[in-house]
Amino acid sequence: MTEAGYSIDVRTLDEFSPRELYTMLKMRTDVFVVEQKCPYPELDGKDPETLHLRLLTDGELLACARIGKPSHAADPVVIGRVVVSPTHRGKRLGDTLMTETIAACERLFSGHPIVLSAQSHLQRFYEAFGFMAVSEDYLEDDIPHIDMERRLTAAAK
Repeated sequence: MTEAGYSIDVRTLDEFSPRELYTMLKMRTDVFVVEQKCPYPELDGKDPETLHLRLLTDGELLACARIGKPSHAADPVVIGRVVVSPTHRGKRLGDTLMTETIAACERLFSGHPIVLSAQSHLQRFYEAFGFMAVSEDYLEDDIPHIDMERRLTAAAK
């Protein structure tokens, strides 16, 4: 446990117990598919090849994000599936989640830029962490998105 009252864990999919995996996938589905009314393939085949960062308190999942490992030396790290539990919103856990996810990316994949596909309404949120827009808005599953990159020289929040 950290001073803030949560623990951080970074794992591969194979390291989750069935119950832990179910809890994480349920949260993502509840938010991205049900709450946002967006039927899309939440189970997209990428989870087995990525790392999963979770914020927990007393075993309860507060928030999580997915970290896509770079395949080649010039490839970026990809952050995705950034989500905070609806029952824990309003506690600035999104800030904590991004700070911890960026720190994990930099620790594990030093020297790689970090990219993400942000829902457009969250552009300013991600800019606060050093991300810059690198595309125009586009629709992904009928939700406006924008590609963003955090270059190696970007200042940390």
